[in-house]
Parts: sequence; C-alpha cells; structure tokens
Amino acid sequence: MAIIIDENTNIIVQGMTGNQGKFHTEQMLAYGTKIVGGISPGKGGQEVLGVPVYDTVCAAMEEQRVDAACLFIPAPFAKDAALEAIDAGIKVVVVITEHIPVHDELEIINLARRNGTTVIGPNTFGIVSSGKCKIGIPPNQFFIPGPVGIVARSGTLTYEIVGNLTANGLGQSTVVGMGGDRVVGMSFVDVLEKFEKDPETKVVVLVGEIGGNAEEEASLFIKNMTKPVVAYIAGKSAPPGKRMGHAGAIIERGKGTFEGKVKALSEAGAQVATLPFEVPAYIKKILG
Repeated sequence: MAIIIDENTNIIVQGMTGNQGKFHTEQMLAYGTKIVGGISPGKGGQEVLGVPVYDTVCAAMEEQRVDAACLFIPAPFAKDAALEAIDAGIKVVVVITEHIPVHDELEIINLARRNGTTVIGPNTFGIVSSGKCKIGIPPNQFFIPGPVGIVARSGTLTYEIVGNLTANGLGQSTVVGMGGDRVVGMSFVDVLEKFEKDPETKVVVLVGEIGGNAEEEASLFIKNMTKPVVAYIAGKSAPPGKRMGHAGAIIERGKGTFEGKVKALSEAGAQVATLPFEVPAYIKKILG
C-alpha cells in the first residue's frame, strides 16, 4: 500500500522539454516512475527520453491514461498549466514551481477543490511512494520501501531525515511534500488522515517549521490518531517578523512560534525530536 500514488500511477510532465523538466523526468524514469507523456506547446509529435511530447494535456489524454501531472513551469505561466490539468480531469497535480503569485495559487486550489483534484504544492519537492513511484525532485537514492510515512513542509529537511532513516534501515511508505507557500493544496491533517487509514504505514513523521498554524491544527488531529507520530520543527532560532526561506515560514503577531508548535504537538501525544538525526532513534523505539 501507499497513499496518493503507487506503481500503477501514469504521469505527464508539463514543461518536460525545459532544462529542469528534462533533468527531473530522467531521474523519475530512473526511479521506475511511469511517465506516459510530456506537455510542451508547439513541440507536439517529438519524443524526449523515449517519452512522447504533446501540445496540450487533452491531446495527451486522448492517447494515454493519465492519473497525475507534474509541473515544471515558470511561475508566470504555472497557473494556466495547473488549471489546464485540473480542467482535463487529472486527479493528482504536483506543482513544483516556486514564486507563484498568491492570487494564482488561490485560483488553482479553488478549482481543484471544486473538481475533487488533489494538489500537492505549490513550491513542493513532490511526493514519493518508495520503491513504486516518484513525482518531483527528491534524490532517488534515499527512498526505500518501509513502514514510515512522512509529511513535510521543507524539502531539504525531508531529504536529511529520509537519508538518516534509510541509513538506519527504516524505509518509507509515502513521503509527501505539502509545499512551503502560504497557500497549498494539502494540509498536514489531509495527509495524516490518509496515513491513518494506510495499513502499510506504522508510524508517521511530521516535519514542520515556524509560521502559520498548520502544525497546531495537525496536533488536534494527532490526539485521535491510533498511529504514533514523531515530529521535528525547524526554525527554533528564527527572529520574529523575518521570513526564513519559505513564504509561509514567518512568525507574525506572536503566532506560529517554535515553542507554540512544540507545545501543541507534545500535548497531543507526538514525540518531538530536537534535531533531525534523532528521528530514527524515536522510530526504532516505537517499532521495537
């Protein structure tokens, strides 16, 4: 089992013929991901890395079964690409792009919710169901199958934690990057609900950061989970009022503090690691 994507997921890559799109398409294919088409207006009929290129999403869907789309599209054009995928009926849309205007993100998420589409991102590293399917940009070598589900706002922190888990023989069921922007398609709660129902996932790692109230909302759900949760929160030393990397990582009017998040998660029953490399020890203790 896995959540959201698995070995049967067919994917198109919007922007596949660009430098980033082509590089990461090659990496996804190397991981075993089933990429059935690339979208690049004006380049339909070509083939890249053995994958057919189409002018539009609809043109691809006339010839292929498409379950998910991955966007490597510059920020000014990302909204149109995402809306095209959602309008075409694709049910999982992974938006890698950073710096998308907030109003564009609101339009994307609004249409997705009306259409029953799952949006991962924007500004996400993507999603990996280990050993089955990777959509996005994480390094292939760290992700091995196992019982640990991970949901995160930060990509590089996730790679560090996954790398530590793998080095300790702890594989992952699915790793989900929510995205670091203020407006994203999935919340911690959305992903935790799926992990709670997934029989393959035995323990969940939540990788949060300062800013917003997503972790506090997650703590309310964690109180009623049957599966144990280990959390790590980044930003302990961040000064109030200064954005730290992600658009959503900013403490404003005393809300979204490191201390507040740790307190909420701890009181909900989650075990909160002080440093990323401590996470495997917590999980080994839980799993026995």
